[in-house]
Amino acid sequence: MMLKSVTESFATVIHGLKVGHLTDDVIRRSKRMILDTLGTGFLGTSTEVFHKVSQYSKTYSSNISSTVWGQTAFRLPPTYAAFVNSVAIHSMDFDDTWHPATHPSGAVLPVLTALSEALPQRSKFSGLDLLLAFNIGIEVQGRLMHFSKEASDIPKRFHPPSVVGTLGSAAAASKFLELNLTECREALAIAVSYAGSPMANAATQTKPLHMGNAARHGIEASFLAMMGLQGNKQILDLETGFGAFYAKYSPKVLPSLDSHVWLLSQQDVAFKIFPAHLATHWVADAAASVRKHLVCSDGALLPADQIERIVLRIPDVPYVNRPFPDSEHEARHSFQYVACAMLLDGGITVPSFHTQQINRPQVRELLGKVKLEHPSDNLPSFNTLYCEMSVTLKGGATFTERSDTFYGHWRKPLSQEDLQEKFRANASKALSCHAVESLIETVEKLEDLEDCSVLTTLLKGPSPGASKRLVK
Repeated sequence: MMLKSVTESFATVIHGLKVGHLTDDVIRRSKRMILDTLGTGFLGTSTEVFHKVSQYSKTYSSNISSTVWGQTAFRLPPTYAAFVNSVAIHSMDFDDTWHPATHPSGAVLPVLTALSEALPQRSKFSGLDLLLAFNIGIEVQGRLMHFSKEASDIPKRFHPPSVVGTLGSAAAASKFLELNLTECREALAIAVSYAGSPMANAATQTKPLHMGNAARHGIEASFLAMMGLQGNKQILDLETGFGAFYAKYSPKVLPSLDSHVWLLSQQDVAFKIFPAHLATHWVADAAASVRKHLVCSDGALLPADQIERIVLRIPDVPYVNRPFPDSEHEARHSFQYVACAMLLDGGITVPSFHTQQINRPQVRELLGKVKLEHPSDNLPSFNTLYCEMSVTLKGGATFTERSDTFYGHWRKPLSQEDLQEKFRANASKALSCHAVESLIETVEKLEDLEDCSVLTTLLKGPSPGASKRLVK
């Protein structure tokens, strides 16, 4: 008997997993991911990049359409609704992060909300149906990343959501659309040819497009597979297939359905408490501890001109090494800026990345005093990295603090209360208080929902034009 290929084993998992395979722990964790992703998506509808891609997407029309989150009078074909919603999710780099490194939810959830609304179903699309397809999309991403040691590190060459996210999107769409085994395999092959975005576009308005393209291309790959388009039957087995994205690619056949264990049950995700690259959260945590030494007896912060030198001992992550960021997107990807903002303000929030905050004279003064060091034991992995921060004053006194784990990391997860508060703060930018609370309740009981139209109805905004305000 011929052994099953890696590609065929993935198709078997996508096609064969059922609601009964979901565990309580996986349902609980994925519901937290869904709530957080919805919140970052609603917040993202206020950004300039969302406005630009929305205007572009209006050039497309179709007889079927799906909701653009938070926009009552604005609907798009499902592929483009998924595209703009995914762009919104990643527009502030506020979405969840996994290990190996990727943002898993943003490429998957908008696909399912768009398809559940736009296409006729043989039966109602339930909350459990959504949870199953969502988790299959997450699972495929995690399994693919485990095929290379390179994926365990913070990426250097390409942005993972644009690669594994595209295949996760295709997997989730394939499950929702009830593709047969062959079509599931073809959807993965087609998705591989859609995948990839270079890291050079990190810290620009283009980076959120990586997430949007992953969602859109995954749907398109599934639609094309349904039309009979064919790709390489061993696309995940070959170094010239999916292996083109990773060095030392070593794929393995997935376990049988009978012995399937969800990766999400073994590795939780991180939820960010402020909108910036995950590695900067260790810096913020260490800076908050150092700041306590710099507060005078009257509660005021020591003047910035009294600081002689700031040293950050962090991993070597070139695209987060930005000594003098000039835009909100660069600031979100700057070890230096996050350290200085935390020292000056005692906290990092959404407005911390507004242009007027970035260009404050006190910030620019402090930025010039920051030096980076890269200890040999501090590897660029979200699972092991640390930040040690030292601030030396003009009198010679030096204060040093270290962060090994920040609040929100999977080793120190957000409480359900704080996760909901983050959602409220984010979603209230686009929704009424009633809709916000209804969404919290709906997601909390998602496995009991008989018809997901209850969820998609809540995703609409309060009134035409209410959320077109841009973050300046």
